[in-house]
Amino acid sequence: MIKINGDYLEGGGQILRTSLSLSAILGKEFEISNIRSKRKKPGLQPQHLTAVRAIAKICGAGVKGAELHSTELNFHPTAIKGGKYIFDVSEVKESAGSVSLIFQTVALPLAFSGTDSHLILRGGTHVNWSPCFEYLDEIFLPTVERMGFECELQINRYGYYPIGGGGIE
Repeated sequence: MIKINGDYLEGGGQILRTSLSLSAILGKEFEISNIRSKRKKPGLQPQHLTAVRAIAKICGAGVKGAELHSTELNFHPTAIKGGKYIFDVSEVKESAGSVSLIFQTVALPLAFSGTDSHLILRGGTHVNWSPCFEYLDEIFLPTVERMGFECELQINRYGYYPIGGGGIE
């Protein structure tokens, strides 16, 4: 079991998102503690919990600690399965949780599924401290496409703080 301290450096959600993606791709289980402990609102917030649930569904993971405000999580992935998925931050709590950050958590693992996938992500498309949709479309995707990642993105509805309600596909 890989053990990760989530308060390393600035102690934000990126440690969690990267751990989830790499765990799914490599098939390695991990345990993370002190999730976002240096933040004003520590633990899993709606966008983080949505990312955990999303990647868990994609790779059939067993998960302990996947609840709002949790500061500890155990994640046990199995095989990544491509397909059609819909993930909505408002299923956790009405929020402008960043769909871009959720996308960055699940997109690369889905590239390893061996099949095409279709994602619909709902939440915030333009929120503070997160890359906006245009960043994904114009910066992130062209960069990973040079590595062989193929993806088309579209925005269905813009979503802003505090409610979100936006969507990308």
